[in-house]
Amino acid sequence: MPESAEPQGPQPVRRDRIRHSLQRIEILLAALLALFLLWSLYVAKTVVLPVVLGLLIAMTLTPLVRWLSRKGVPEGLSAVLLIASIGAVSILGLYALRLPGETLINDAPEIQEEVQRKLWKVLRNFERLQEASEEMSQMAAGGAGGDQSEEDAIVVTPATGILQTALGSLVTSGTVLAVALLFAMFLLSMGDNFRSRLVQSFPDFSRKRRAARIAHDVERQVSRYLAAITVINAVLGVCVGGAMHFMGMPYALLWGVAAFLLNYLPYLGAMIGVVVAGAVALVTYDSAGTALLVPLVYLTLTSIEGQMITPWLVGRHLQLNAASVFIAVVFWAWLWGAAGAVLAVPLLVMMKVLCDNVPGLQSLGSFLEGRQPRRRPPATTEEDPLPEV
Repeated sequence: MPESAEPQGPQPVRRDRIRHSLQRIEILLAALLALFLLWSLYVAKTVVLPVVLGLLIAMTLTPLVRWLSRKGVPEGLSAVLLIASIGAVSILGLYALRLPGETLINDAPEIQEEVQRKLWKVLRNFERLQEASEEMSQMAAGGAGGDQSEEDAIVVTPATGILQTALGSLVTSGTVLAVALLFAMFLLSMGDNFRSRLVQSFPDFSRKRRAARIAHDVERQVSRYLAAITVINAVLGVCVGGAMHFMGMPYALLWGVAAFLLNYLPYLGAMIGVVVAGAVALVTYDSAGTALLVPLVYLTLTSIEGQMITPWLVGRHLQLNAASVFIAVVFWAWLWGAAGAVLAVPLLVMMKVLCDNVPGLQSLGSFLEGRQPRRRPPATTEEDPLPEV
């Protein structure tokens, strides 16, 4: 007669505890890995930033290189010509802005003092209300308030220090841009070989097909977004520069270029432009009402661009949740500074394409787009063929 088996009741409970412990360990390891990646991105931003920027530039120019290749222009030659053209335009633009920039730097202390002097009356009204409230409290307590010199209360922050910091950041950005352009030139000269080698590195056909689809969609979405935004920013820069010229503002060309560059910063760029335009307008015009008209015009133009033109041109091909865009801008600005804020939306586009093509991440892709989750059509349908690699 076989021996009676021991009771099996505690074993499932023990397995559940082990499984839950393993899940907690996996979550902890994933959190540590995420923190390590963030730390690595922050420490290695000097190397990673130009690489990412060069990759985005190459994605934007790849359709043009392919078009030139179909016309008989070798890919290496077209890559060199395009990158050289971008570099030449950048150098000529900096040279054209040299004199207005020097004038603005030299006039920065006077501009700051004039702005503080004109705003001082407004600020003193609030301070007098606060002093009156304090005097009432002191009188109720039986004390007396002493007089305070208004002129001594002015705190002047040297504007030259801020401009020197901005110039140092500009020099660093120029170095990053130069390295990124060189890296983009090498990527463009390789044509589709880089993407083909990336796809061929996967072991099986299904993963190769998915990698090809992701690479194709990322390139298409990022190139469309950056090309459209660049054209829109150029038109906005012309409109802002022309408006500043007709309103009698100095440095009209500088305002146009600043509007073009600042508009690459979602949300933050328009705010910076409005504040700086209002500060310079207070110095330029004697009337406060006329001075307030300048930032109002700037805000109106950027609002038309941000609320009407950009959603109409870009939103048809790219739909992103406004909250996710704002979070991405804040996160990358915290991690990489102003350059991170510029790259936030393209990186978010890449992340959304990846989420849409990976089954386990489609819910996150739906959140980024702000829509209800939907089932993606099978990859083997004839309407969605495999991109050529």
